Amino acid sequence: MTGGQGPRRAGIVDAHHHLWVRARHPQSWIDPVTMAAIDADFEPADLAPPARAAGVTATVVVQSIASEAETVDLLGIAAQDTLIRGVVGWVDLTAPDVVARIDRLRAAPGGDRLVGIRHLVQSETDPAYLDRPDVRRGIAAVGAAGLVYDLLVRRHQLPMAARLAHDLPQVCFVLDHLGKPALGRPELTEWARDLRALADAPNTTAKVSGLVTEVGRSPWTPEDLRPAVEAALDAFGPDRLMYGSDWPVCLLASSYARWVEALAQLLGDHDEADPASIWGDTARRVYGLEGS
Repeated sequence: MTGGQGPRRAGIVDAHHHLWVRARHPQSWIDPVTMAAIDADFEPADLAPPARAAGVTATVVVQSIASEAETVDLLGIAAQDTLIRGVVGWVDLTAPDVVARIDRLRAAPGGDRLVGIRHLVQSETDPAYLDRPDVRRGIAAVGAAGLVYDLLVRRHQLPMAARLAHDLPQVCFVLDHLGKPALGRPELTEWARDLRALADAPNTTAKVSGLVTEVGRSPWTPEDLRPAVEAALDAFGPDRLMYGSDWPVCLLASSYARWVEALAQLLGDHDEADPASIWGDTARRVYGLEGS
């Protein structure tokens, strides 16, 4: 795989994107001034053209708000869509009936597409959120249900995420957006150290996603992203990394196609970076995507 040629082949899995219709599920986190590019509704018909043009044949849609109702809707959409093969949804991890809540999601239309659970830990003000017994009990229940737990954390929360992964070896964890590296800033060294500590837990994998919105300048170049991609390859290896577009959030800094081409260029510089793993096989294995 060299340059931008790799992603043109069929069989890519986009392991991380979102969908929303704000009349049904308001996205209060979207600032209409600074985030005007995504202050709109995004549905499967909007995703399909750029994704299929890049060679994507399967996707995983990920929750964007703390709402079981949103998850139910995403499951229903996945049941009717030929591209979406998995849903990472949301439940209240601290609820005493978290197991029953997961069961209800699985019983909903499209419930067989539920592959994981995520909570917006990056927005939690409690610095020890993932250390809390009630939260850990909920995450353990997610793992016991055969689901993946997606870790959405900021750089300073990586040590807490690493403790969690080491303490719950029975749960499969996927780190979203490589833990939001401090690209172009001195803190990148600390991020790389903490990323490796998380990767030392064998029950972890990570998504090479969300990087274009972490670059501190515009326009960005693939070289701006290189330190994060190389650190991820060094920490996890290609067989524990997966591609994600983070669409439509990526539109704040990039088109779908530009991010795919940038990643292809960066991976093409590394003979050891197995493209089959990163572009699809890791996501298929970790999320158990059937027929994708």
